[in-house]
Amino acid sequence: MSFSGFTQHDFNAFQIEGLDARMEAIQERIQPKFQAISDDVISDLEMLAGNEMHLHIARHARRTKNPPVDTWMAFSHNKRGYKMHPHFQIGLFDDHVFVWLAYIYELPGKPQMATLLLDHMDKLIEDVPASYWISTDHTKKKASQPLKDVELDKVLTRFRDVKKGEFLIGRHFTSDDPLLQDGEQFIQEVKKTFESLMPFYRLSLQPTT
Repeated sequence: MSFSGFTQHDFNAFQIEGLDARMEAIQERIQPKFQAISDDVISDLEMLAGNEMHLHIARHARRTKNPPVDTWMAFSHNKRGYKMHPHFQIGLFDDHVFVWLAYIYELPGKPQMATLLLDHMDKLIEDVPASYWISTDHTKKKASQPLKDVELDKVLTRFRDVKKGEFLIGRHFTSDDPLLQDGEQFIQEVKKTFESLMPFYRLSLQPTT
């Protein structure tokens, strides 16, 4: 199937009480759309990255009580997982869609990657629009801010020095953004976002020794 866009019905999944009922809604409403998005973008992403990329859809398998407040898909060069590597994410909270290049706390070699990004920060940031967003914690909506409102060197320094520090950069689309209801237009914006973030991704995969 082709991706037809997100609707308020998808976002309403996060208003459903109870782990099992919310997960059922996520699986029925959102996860098929994640697969459709992947079908539309993964070949372009592979060409940009210069290597094979694999889709990982969050299963929330470790949850036993509290329902998830967000859900996501991830693309990684590693077939077995994504959390221990720089990866691309597309996902939903109850009020917005996010499109990230993500470096989360499980990442080995985090200080070395952060140092690479710090060393090349000025060059890398030249082509990233000020409308992009930064997050320092992928689990919390309030950890996200517009790029224009953050001091990137401080964010990357925290990512380097704090064990639980994270760095995510990308875009937000509010749930009422008409673009989300136009599947083709959203896919094009995702591809543009991935292309603009690819220099970060490629740099962070360089050997650090």
